[in-house]
Amino acid sequence: MRGETETLKTGCDDAKAERRVLEIVVREVKKFGTLFLYLALVFGLFTLHQWVVLASNHISYAFYGASVVNALILAKIMLVAEALHFGERFQDRPLAYPILYKSVAFGLMLVVAYVAEEVIVGLLKGKSLAQSAPELGGGTPAGILAIAVIMCVALIPFFTFKEIRRVYGGAEFDSLVFRA
Repeated sequence: MRGETETLKTGCDDAKAERRVLEIVVREVKKFGTLFLYLALVFGLFTLHQWVVLASNHISYAFYGASVVNALILAKIMLVAEALHFGERFQDRPLAYPILYKSVAFGLMLVVAYVAEEVIVGLLKGKSLAQSAPELGGGTPAGILAIAVIMCVALIPFFTFKEIRRVYGGAEFDSLVFRA
């Protein structure tokens, strides 16, 4: 009788563990999907803007999947950074502080990660370091700074929703935003 009880208990513990793992996987996939969709939207808008500017100068521009690939890579980098508690400051201050801090910290991190990614890909293709550096914002310091500012500002809505969700609680926030 004792062996049956232990087997039932072990089976129940295994089922609980499996449910817990599934909950974690679903939560992480949702976080990644949300982040990826947001970044894909932002990068897609950058690509659309580039197309409009080039078209106004009668320069043809073909859309490629670079914005989607960059969104995938940078979303994963952001998830790893969040897991390492990157940008977690001012949690006990008014929401404007953590929103702006995270927007700036992650915006700068994304610019640095994008430059590093392009340099690594270039070096793997046999290019020199100078040839591998992306011409971000035209390649000038002012252009790079402009892209960094745009990225920081573009992240403000994302972190606003994220911080409000943190304060209100996930279920309450989701109910407020996504249900009638």
